[in-house]
Amino acid sequence: MEWFFVALAAVVVIVILWAIAAYNGLVRLRNLVQEAWRQIDVELQRRHDLIPNLVETVKGYAKHERATLEAVTQARTIAAAPGSSPAEQAQQENVLTQALGRLFAVAEAYPDLKANQNFMQLQQELTNTEDRVAAGRRFYNANVRTLNTRIETFPTVIIANMFGFHREEYFETEEAARTAPSVEF
Repeated sequence: MEWFFVALAAVVVIVILWAIAAYNGLVRLRNLVQEAWRQIDVELQRRHDLIPNLVETVKGYAKHERATLEAVTQARTIAAAPGSSPAEQAQQENVLTQALGRLFAVAEAYPDLKANQNFMQLQQELTNTEDRVAAGRRFYNANVRTLNTRIETFPTVIIANMFGFHREEYFETEEAARTAPSVEF
């Protein structure tokens, strides 16, 4: 009878250790997802900060393109607003990317603007930022996939449900917005 209680105690200890390890793993993954999102947020803020300078540069050359400039400014304001979920932020960024595409199309009609050093530098910085956002999105989505898989698989789903872990949203772009706006002249 004594062996039975020893075996039962060993099973209980193993289950408790597994539960602790599962919980800690979920916390670690949740923190990785949050960290990855904050990195994307930093790059998006950098993108949002570059846009007013770009718009001001274009204003000097393309005075008759007011609607396009206002569309970019409005899209930037909406995208820079805090408190959006990853899915909402992705939708806002898609609108901003489309507006930037129209802005660069307008720039094609102004040879002096295309030759402007400040405009060229801003375009290059924006392209580099877009690349960092894309890399951050891949890293974030990979962490979200890992966390969501862990939350949904047995037996970890038990711990996830007990402690309120939930699926995270992916940061996805629309097909048309998957590439950075072309800035080559």
